[in-house]
Formats: sequence, structure tokens, C-alpha cells
Amino acid sequence: MDEILIILISISFFIILMVVFRLIMSSISEQKRIEENQRRRVEHQRRREAYIRALENNSLEITPEQFFALKNGSQLQDFTGVYILYNQTKQMYYVGQGKSVFKRVNAHFTGHGNGDVYADYKYGDYFTIRMISLVNSGYDNLDELERQTILAYNAYYEGYNRTRGNRG
Repeated sequence: MDEILIILISISFFIILMVVFRLIMSSISEQKRIEENQRRRVEHQRRREAYIRALENNSLEITPEQFFALKNGSQLQDFTGVYILYNQTKQMYYVGQGKSVFKRVNAHFTGHGNGDVYADYKYGDYFTIRMISLVNSGYDNLDELERQTILAYNAYYEGYNRTRGNRG
């Protein structure tokens, strides 16, 4: 009788060890899957940021004063796209979008856009402007281009943007 009890206890102990082992292995496997998914998300985000930066590199960087001179001195064709306002003094970005980008940029520097951008500009901070057209950007809609640009410049966490962009 004692031998049967010892055998049953041994079998029970073995079964418990196997269950614990499977739980541990399952947990390790799940952790690896989570880490791999996170690595893929980070890599995908890096590629999107690099793409946005490449789009920006094909744009002209101008000061607000140059912008006003261009706007007032010619009949520039307005366009749909995003704009990146960079406060070089504070190293902060604001990313916005518009069906009429020139009108939107003008609004920010004349007190009819983001109040913080205008206040910093009015009190002497040095800004530059970049504009990216939706056409040939590789994006299907303006909201997605804006969201990805906000992400690329970290304009929500460390800039002027108060939202992560429109959700379309």
C-alpha cells in the first residue's frame, strides 16, 4: 500500500512539474512574441519617420518673413498638404494640415491659428516653415499624412500639437 502511495505521489509530482514547465515555456514564448511585435512596430515607425523626413527634404525651408514676401509678392498656387512650423529658439515643432496650406500657415503667424505658436513668434522666437503637398506624398489622405508627420517630429509630446492629428 505504501509503495502505491509513493508511486501516486511521484506521478502527481511529475504531472505538477510538467504543468509548471509548460506554463513557464508558454510564458517565455508569449514574451518573445510580444517583444517581436514591439520590435516590428518600432521598425515600422522608423521607416515611416524616415519617409516623412525624406518628403520634408524635398520641400523648401523658409522663414515667416520669406513666406509673407512670397505670399504677398506673387500669385502662388495654394495646395492641399501639411506644414511644419519649427521654433528654432525652443526647438519645438507644430504640424498642421490644410486644403489651403498657405492660408493655414498665414493664420498661425497672424494670430488666427495656434495661440502658443503665435505668442512665441510675436515675442521674437525664430521660426522656419516647411510645406509638404499631399499630391505625390505617397499618402491617400491628409489626416494620415498629418498623423505620421506629427509622430515623426514628436510634435504631440514635445511640441505645440495638442492632439495626435485628425482621425479622419
